[in-house]
Amino acid sequence: MKFLLLIFCAAVATVAQDPNSAHGCAQGSCYPATGDLLVGRQNKLTALSTCGLRGQQPYCIVSHLQDEKKCFICDSRKPYDRLRNPNSHRVENVITTFAQYRKKAWWQSENGLSNVHLRLDLEAEFHFTHLIMTFKTFRPSAMLIERSSDFGHTWQVYRYFSYDCATDFPNISRGPLRKVDDVICESRYSDIEPSTEGEVIYRVLDPAIPIADPYSHQIQNLLKITNLRVNFTKLHTLGDNLLDSRHEIKEKYYYAVYELVVRGNCFCYGHASECAPISGIQGDIEGMVHGRCVCNHNTNGLNCEKCDDFYNELPWRPAEGRNTNACKRCNCNNHSRRCHFDMAVYLATGNVSGGVCDDCHHNTMGKNCEMCKPFYYQDPSRDIRDPRVCVPCDCDPDGSLNGGICDSRDDPNLGMIAGQCRCKDHVEGPRCDKCKAGYFGLSAENLQGCQPCWCDPFGTVADGLPCDPVSGDCFCKRLVTGRSCNQCLAEHWALSNDLNGCRACDCDVGGAYDNQCSMETGQCRCRSHMIGRQCTQVDSGYFFMALDQYKYEAELAQLSMGATVSNREPTGSHPVTWTGTGFARVPERGVLQFQINNIPYSMEFDLVIRYEPQFPEEWEKVSISIIRPGPIPTSSPCGNTIPADDLLVTTLPAGFRYVVLSQPVCLERSVSYTIRLEFKRYSSRGRTPNAYVLVDSIVLVPRYSSMEMFIAGDTASIRRKETFERYRCHDNSIPVVKPMMTDICAKLISSMSAIIHNGALPCQCDPQGSLSLECESNGGHCRCKPRVIGRRCQQCAPGTYGFGPMGCQACNCKREGSYNMICDQISGQCQCRAGAFSRQCSHCQHGYWGFPNCQPCQCNGHTEECDQQTGACLNCRSNSMGQNCERCAAGYYGNPVLGSGEQCRPCPCPGGPSSGRHFATSCYQDARTRQVVCNCDQGYTGSRCEECAPGYYGNPLLPGGRCLPCQCHNNIDVSDPQSCDRQTGQCLKCLYNTEGVHCEHCRLGYYGDASRRNCRKCTCNHLGTRRDQCPSKDECECDRTTGQCSCLPNVVGQNCDRCAPNHWNLDSGSGCVACRCASINSFSSSCNEFTGQCQCRPGFGGQSCTDCQENYWGDPNVQCRVCDCDHRGIEISQCDRATGHCVCRQGVSGVRCDKCARGFSGQFPDCYPCHQCFGDWDRIVQDLAAQTRHLVERAGEIRLIGVSGMYESNFRSLEEKLLQAQRIVNARNATAVAVAELMNLISDLRDKITGTTDILNGLEDVLTAVQNQNSGASVELSNLEREARALNLSTKELSRKFDILKHSNFLGAYDSIRNSYDQSCQAERIVNGSTVTFPSIVGISAGTRRKTEVLMRTRKDDFNRKNAANRRALNDLAAKVQTLNLKNINEKVCGAPGDLPCADSPCGGAGCYEDDGTRHCGGLNCNGAVAVADTSLGRAQQSEEELRRAMNEVEELFQKVALAKVKANEARQRAQVTLDKANDAKDRINRSNKELRDLIKQIRDFLTQEGADPDSIEMVASRVLELSIPASPQQIRYLAEEIKDKVSSLSNVDTILDQTAGDVREAEQLLLDARRARGRAENVKNTAEAVKQALEEASRAQHAAQSAISRAKGDIEETDQTLNGIRSQTVSAERELMKAMDRLTELDNRIDALKMKRANNSLVASRAEETATMARDKANEAKQMLEGQLSDKYKVVHGLIDRKSGTVVDAKHKAESLRNEAKQLLSDAQDKLERLNDLEDQYEANEQVLEEKARQLDGLEEKMKEILQAINQQIQIYNTCQ
Repeated sequence: MKFLLLIFCAAVATVAQDPNSAHGCAQGSCYPATGDLLVGRQNKLTALSTCGLRGQQPYCIVSHLQDEKKCFICDSRKPYDRLRNPNSHRVENVITTFAQYRKKAWWQSENGLSNVHLRLDLEAEFHFTHLIMTFKTFRPSAMLIERSSDFGHTWQVYRYFSYDCATDFPNISRGPLRKVDDVICESRYSDIEPSTEGEVIYRVLDPAIPIADPYSHQIQNLLKITNLRVNFTKLHTLGDNLLDSRHEIKEKYYYAVYELVVRGNCFCYGHASECAPISGIQGDIEGMVHGRCVCNHNTNGLNCEKCDDFYNELPWRPAEGRNTNACKRCNCNNHSRRCHFDMAVYLATGNVSGGVCDDCHHNTMGKNCEMCKPFYYQDPSRDIRDPRVCVPCDCDPDGSLNGGICDSRDDPNLGMIAGQCRCKDHVEGPRCDKCKAGYFGLSAENLQGCQPCWCDPFGTVADGLPCDPVSGDCFCKRLVTGRSCNQCLAEHWALSNDLNGCRACDCDVGGAYDNQCSMETGQCRCRSHMIGRQCTQVDSGYFFMALDQYKYEAELAQLSMGATVSNREPTGSHPVTWTGTGFARVPERGVLQFQINNIPYSMEFDLVIRYEPQFPEEWEKVSISIIRPGPIPTSSPCGNTIPADDLLVTTLPAGFRYVVLSQPVCLERSVSYTIRLEFKRYSSRGRTPNAYVLVDSIVLVPRYSSMEMFIAGDTASIRRKETFERYRCHDNSIPVVKPMMTDICAKLISSMSAIIHNGALPCQCDPQGSLSLECESNGGHCRCKPRVIGRRCQQCAPGTYGFGPMGCQACNCKREGSYNMICDQISGQCQCRAGAFSRQCSHCQHGYWGFPNCQPCQCNGHTEECDQQTGACLNCRSNSMGQNCERCAAGYYGNPVLGSGEQCRPCPCPGGPSSGRHFATSCYQDARTRQVVCNCDQGYTGSRCEECAPGYYGNPLLPGGRCLPCQCHNNIDVSDPQSCDRQTGQCLKCLYNTEGVHCEHCRLGYYGDASRRNCRKCTCNHLGTRRDQCPSKDECECDRTTGQCSCLPNVVGQNCDRCAPNHWNLDSGSGCVACRCASINSFSSSCNEFTGQCQCRPGFGGQSCTDCQENYWGDPNVQCRVCDCDHRGIEISQCDRATGHCVCRQGVSGVRCDKCARGFSGQFPDCYPCHQCFGDWDRIVQDLAAQTRHLVERAGEIRLIGVSGMYESNFRSLEEKLLQAQRIVNARNATAVAVAELMNLISDLRDKITGTTDILNGLEDVLTAVQNQNSGASVELSNLEREARALNLSTKELSRKFDILKHSNFLGAYDSIRNSYDQSCQAERIVNGSTVTFPSIVGISAGTRRKTEVLMRTRKDDFNRKNAANRRALNDLAAKVQTLNLKNINEKVCGAPGDLPCADSPCGGAGCYEDDGTRHCGGLNCNGAVAVADTSLGRAQQSEEELRRAMNEVEELFQKVALAKVKANEARQRAQVTLDKANDAKDRINRSNKELRDLIKQIRDFLTQEGADPDSIEMVASRVLELSIPASPQQIRYLAEEIKDKVSSLSNVDTILDQTAGDVREAEQLLLDARRARGRAENVKNTAEAVKQALEEASRAQHAAQSAISRAKGDIEETDQTLNGIRSQTVSAERELMKAMDRLTELDNRIDALKMKRANNSLVASRAEETATMARDKANEAKQMLEGQLSDKYKVVHGLIDRKSGTVVDAKHKAESLRNEAKQLLSDAQDKLERLNDLEDQYEANEQVLEEKARQLDGLEEKMKEILQAINQQIQIYNTCQ
């Protein structure tokens, strides 16, 4: 009954929410009826666990406590059958069948399982409304219902059910429901009661929650399901399972469901009212809710989820209430029956139409098939629905845009004309089928249709089309080529507007490699160090050769047969006609040999001999021989030269200085030659004794006629040759003194030079001898320093020496003493004649004088040396001196002349010169008295110079005593004996105004330098000097050194004669005073030095410029008034500057000086003095006036201090006594003494008061009388006072004006006016310049002002607009700020909504603070980001600590692994050392092999040479055969195999390493795991335990690695032992190789000996050949004599022939014998050659044997390489330990 009631309620709820319950689908939305979705879907319902599926399973029922049978059997292997299988409890039993015994069947899970679920998988989308479950057992303690709307891919929870939601689902809200889609946990269906038939009911849409829009997407998605799953997560138990874990206990607890109802309907989005079975689903099941909608509203699909075909004009939407939202038919203008919906199109049309037609026919396209397809256009005369509305375009596809598309329709706005072709940019024509002018090559690939001709305008002909419209070939100018006419023809450049288009390269024929140049720059391909566009210039530091570049000086040649060197010094007056340092002087039969080794280019040269003839006739015969190093190969450039070409003969004409041989010589590059010149005969007409010739040099001039640039045969070479010959370039280059070379010749010769030297030649200027490293470009002559010669400035000129940085020095050989002016260029030694001496041969030898006529020195035997010019003796001995040492030296007397018998003796003055007490310059012996007379030195006197002269002091008689000048600074009279003390030297009579012990000071009143006698009198100005320094006006003291006087304050100058700057009044005698010029009112702070007058500015005056200007008075800062004085009565024109009173003259008074003064009478201006009596009365009046003034002053004092003020002291005394009396009265313990004292004080007070009162009364009477008198005299006093004041003012003004006149500075005033005028003019010029000049400052300012105004006007509107826009933007931002809400942000950040007050919010929020002032956000049980971050931070810190510990452990593991790596590296290094030694051995073997091959080659060369001694050859061959390798091939092979075995024994290392590889891999894997653990620990929070476990495994791996390392150590030691064995065997092999090398060295020495023997044999053979040649020559000469000219005279000399026939026969026999001997020698040579051939065959056989041995060695070398490779592999294996 309850079940039916629930179904009824659900139906009512569904009807209540169905807006279409009263009408059908035609008028709005419609929905199919609801039903149980489980009906008919038994196979779609599954359970995770079912009891008895795999066999019988017992279970018990807790509620059967009173029944006898409490436990039963579940057997679900077969479906349920009430009679045959009632114990089957499969899941399909829960489907409602309305059967009579429905409580007999149910679904039941396996015992004790908590996590079990039931799942329904639907075949389509359905609406799910509610679920009802009826349990047989306890309802689950916890469960949840889930749904899927994507066929099980994702799941969402509908509702949680739990007895204890807080424990089972702690993060799920416990309600109540606020929204229909809230996910909550509820407990009302999870109680343990009832124990059976308990229900669980769930409604998707809770009726208690109103739904605003039941058709909303949210509600539809909430109802839509494809899968439903009920998860049971916790069983209800009685608790005994917690105490007892037996299986029997679990049999009581399981899930069992009687019935499951899932209500829903087919999900059709409101477009169907009924559903039909889906294909494959049985359709005759009663009560089954089918899943395929029967769609209306032009919809389609399983759930009516899309529009029907051709109904896609609007987007599909679910039906909503009375709005069907039916799909609309597409509009395709009868050109299509298919369409689809496009949301973008729908939105673009403003939500009007979104249908897009598909597969438009009749060549149409577009959303509605309203346009023609590309390449078609719409016929304007047909309707759009006409099948023939689209017509094909007629456009050339290559030339039109988009492959031939034309305008699809007429559209005047777009400029479209239906059918019109749109040509590409470079195409024209109605069909776009031809190129425009200037274009070619119409093609479809070209986006612009045709290509531009790309004809270079410089290279294209100007008239007509630029290119062919089909091929695109441009029409080029004459010298232009290329498809685009953008290239010059070969050997042309500079494409330009020239008529021919390009210019010729004109590359230099020699300076450039060819005539090709750059098209852009015209730069030719220059040879080395050639520059310039045409390669006609040389690089810096390089030059072109001259034709006589290769000259060889005769003085440097090898001279023989009497030839000598003759140097010649150039003279400035004659030109130099030779080269080098001079000539070779060659007599008849003299020989010169020149060594030639610098030929730069293989060609023919003209041989030139330069000489100077010394005799009148020509030199008749000179033979020239070209000696070559060997035969000339026929393939060489000089291969056509025959021996006769190297033998030349010439003469030396007497009238010339050079001769060119008639026949050229061919010389090759890099070959050394010897040119031998034999001067055989001067003249054949008669012998000329001592005939000789001076040969300067020989020159090898390149023969131009053998160079390709002149003989190529083309026009240019012919023209060059003609030019070269026309300008005589060759002939002008041969003489030493050459004519000026023309530019044409220079250019041709530079080209020749570039060809011969493949570029330019380096200057190579000697840095010491040249001024610069640059040389002349033609000829290469460097700029030499003085007296330096040579092309390179590398030697001194003849007549100079000492080549160095300063050039060379002149020899300066004396012509009188030298043979010539030439000296040695190193030492500078001239070639002296006999008797001449020194480097320059400039003086006589030692002991002679009178060069060049040298004669002995005459010195009386006292010296052997005298002056070379005068003969004066030098260094006289025996105390003599003089021209001939004929007199005694100073200090001696006597006669040293040779033969006089006397000698020079010392003068006794008083002692001799060597005594230390000799004070005379000389002495002599008086002839009469025979006494010695001393000529005393200065300062000495007496007969023996034993006393000091006046002006000197000392005691010369004492040992070491001297007479010294008195130190008086030359300020005494030295002739006065009393001028200084002779014993002490103290100055006694100082002269020249000096004083002091040594007259070293100027005396008082004088100054200067006493040592220079310039003490001058002090010239101090007494007005400016201190009084204590000037005893009198004319006598003042000053500084004795400088003369500076001691000045008064503000006085300066050496003489204190002027005031300091800005001071004046030196005449005051007390120093100068400051000017005190007003800084503002004066031009400067200085004033007149005498008057103190400052230089006032206009409008100011007075001494310090603080007053008004002259003749004005008043305050200059306020107003100045003109002095209003009567000129007739004034003394000066200036009035009083303060009051304006004028300065009156005597007898005149008044402010204006316009009336007679007191004491004067008359009419102004004629004022006369009054009578004398006026003076008497005036004095009386003045006295009265003085008394009156005194009384007035007293009255003023009384007025200020009162009458009592005069007696203030008396009153004060009275007060003190009264106070004293008061103190006594007030005293408590007054004594009798105090009382008596008080009485005395009172009486004194009374007396004083009485006396004072009397005095005051008297004074009052006196005062009254005085006041009466004062009132009577006040009128007279006022008159007198006024007159006295006027007199005083007049007097003061007169005095002031007098001072001004006395001290006025007219020059200062003039300077001030001049300065003011200059400043005014300068200001005027500046002002004029600012307005008149252009651009002027005023003009610039005006222009700037105008620009500023224009900018302000133009930008004002823009500024206003931007300002308004910014103001609006600010207002918008302010509005947005007002709408911001922090509620959601607070909830996400802090964990609580932000609308709660801070006091009520447990999680805080924005603006909340703790009690300590910190922000309050987050906290316990708060799920905001702050709380999560704090929790994560704590966990991260804990993880960090654990990671730190883990990292320490990992680091220890790393260190141990690193230690293993170090040991492995040590093993690798040992192996590397062994490998290096093996490589060294290999290198030595290779070197030995190479040396052996070289030896074999030498032997082969030796055997192939001619002239070798056969015996030596045979011995060499036998020794070669005897050679043997130190070890046999078998021994070497055995050694290699042994080495290989030793190395292969290292395989144990492989075995061991294989054994330990697992451990190593394990260690590496564990290390990798540790690293991975480290990475995970850094990124994951809860991996500390995994790290610890990894570290434990790593520690175990560490032990394994240590054991592996120990085993590896043993393997390494074993490897070291094996390598040591290999090393010892390698050393023995090296020792054997060294022995082989020694044998090879011995063999090499023997071969050298054989080479010597071969050379000797060759020499013998050559001599024999020469003998045979001489014999043949003699025979030929005899034959010529027989067949020559003698044949004509045969008859005449027949008799003579008969007589000499015997001689001829003998000669013939001798020739025959010589010929036979030569034949015999030839036969012997042939025999030896045959033996040599045999030996060569034997050698070749031996060589084959050696090659076989070499191959064996190569094989061994390969094996060694294999061994080394194996060692390297072992090293790599050790490296893997890393």
